Amino acid sequence: MNPLDPIKNKYLQEGLVIPAHPLALKANRKLDETHQRALSRYYLASGAGGMAVGVHSTQFEIRDKQYGLLAPVLKMAMEEVQAAKPEKPFLMVSGIVGDTDQALEEAYLAKSLGYDLGLLSAGGLGDWSETQLIRRAEKVAELIPLFGFYLQPSAGGRLLSHEFWKDFAAIPNVHAIKMAPFNRYQTLDVVRAVCASERKHEIALYTGNDDNIVADLLSSFSFMVDGQLVTKRIVGGLLGHWAVWTSKAVALLNRVKDCLDRDEGDMADLLALGVQITDTNAAIFDPSHQFKGCIPGIHEVLRRQGLLQGRWCLNPQEVLSPGQMEEIDRVYSDYPELNDDDFVKKHLSAFLKPRQGER
Repeated sequence: MNPLDPIKNKYLQEGLVIPAHPLALKANRKLDETHQRALSRYYLASGAGGMAVGVHSTQFEIRDKQYGLLAPVLKMAMEEVQAAKPEKPFLMVSGIVGDTDQALEEAYLAKSLGYDLGLLSAGGLGDWSETQLIRRAEKVAELIPLFGFYLQPSAGGRLLSHEFWKDFAAIPNVHAIKMAPFNRYQTLDVVRAVCASERKHEIALYTGNDDNIVADLLSSFSFMVDGQLVTKRIVGGLLGHWAVWTSKAVALLNRVKDCLDRDEGDMADLLALGVQITDTNAAIFDPSHQFKGCIPGIHEVLRRQGLLQGRWCLNPQEVLSPGQMEEIDRVYSDYPELNDDDFVKKHLSAFLKPRQGER
């Protein structure tokens, strides 16, 4: 078993901002290396505690043989972290999908490139039993430390029971779980399972519920386990929403921690801010059209900032939904304090600076 570095694990357990890294493309839908690297530099400069690459926001199609982009994209992100030499530990998370053979192959690739954790998704495995999924997870965990992932069905995931998460939490090399069912009942299934686990103090809970970010981070979850009250908190986020305006996300998590740890700040104000963030997420993620415009929505915000050249996706059919551009305009106007355009403008030239030998 390959364990997670203890110092990095300490940071993971304390709570981090981990943006889900998008894919930068040119108009011909070929990889835009300059802007791909610029995104990684942006997340590093924003104060994020890590990056998740090869995940939903990076577009699952990067694994298709016709593109062959999984390894190059993972490698580029790692090169930027190594070049930046961040002062604090920076956790690199690689998305892992597919059947057991594919998942093991992807885990091996990620580990060989220096990635710390594998974000293991059950997406596309709707016909597998939960027992089969646990066996798959156990095998992958032998190669790379695991970040569990409860992905909402509307984004390609599947429903998973409380019993599944109890079994998953028992896997020794699981260190965190991202909860993204966009459903309070299913989120509680995961939290309750971790609270009941003998490893409850070894597994960090992260929100992936882009529709409920602030409330997730502020909430205390308590359950009776064998006559004892057990409490857990969601300590950070691994979010597609945090792929945009990331420096403000870092400030938000720090503000939440101050509110909880030192009783600084007004929780009511934070909850009101959370409503604004959810409204903004609705514009970007497009829930009114079953999230069809989610990735183009992220791209549009980054395009406006100059971090991407356009909204292009590998799938030409993946475009903004009707009315989505107007909704993004609205939230930009209504909540100007949420964006970090000034931060990006200040550093954009450095983000876009070509690497030596780059074309």
